[in-house]
Amino acid sequence: MTAHRTPGDLVPATADTDDRIARGLVLGDEACLAAAYRRWGRLVHTLAARALGDPREAEDVTQLVFVAAWRGRATFRPERGTLPAWLTGITRRKIADALTARTRRTELAAALGAFLEHEERKDGQPDRLLDRMVVTEELSRLPRVQRDVLELAYFSDLTQTQIADRTGMPLGTVKSHARRGLQRMRHSLELAGADR
Repeated sequence: MTAHRTPGDLVPATADTDDRIARGLVLGDEACLAAAYRRWGRLVHTLAARALGDPREAEDVTQLVFVAAWRGRATFRPERGTLPAWLTGITRRKIADALTARTRRTELAAALGAFLEHEERKDGQPDRLLDRMVVTEELSRLPRVQRDVLELAYFSDLTQTQIADRTGMPLGTVKSHARRGLQRMRHSLELAGADR
């Protein structure tokens, strides 16, 4: 009796094998996803590590690339390029996302540090600082547009009309984003309070 072999079991790296892995992946064969990971995971990780300079972050990006490849497998078109080229394109996008997230985290940390320093000089009350840190953390979890509107309102002390002028959004949209953002924060803080 001959054992059944999947593309992931094939050792030689040939164009035929690559084609079978690609076709199987598009059809939803998890063994082909595993084979693609074994075959090109190191390439993806190397590209991410070089761009990000952090092996752990590169591991996260590598996982995200293969999750995205699996979820978006129906969009892969072999006639437009090879599977490794497609994976490389996904890798570039995930690296860009990671760099954007890193920049945003750095900006938020710097803003929070400056804000806390200002508040500490203003009133010196540790409980109030802790409350502000919690609120700032909840703000960071909001969708970007809601977070931006609330930050402009509370940290820049702008009215909703001024926010609309500055962002180019209609006043009604600014009001909606502010209301939804505050509702989400309230709900999240209530849940956190219930867990204590």
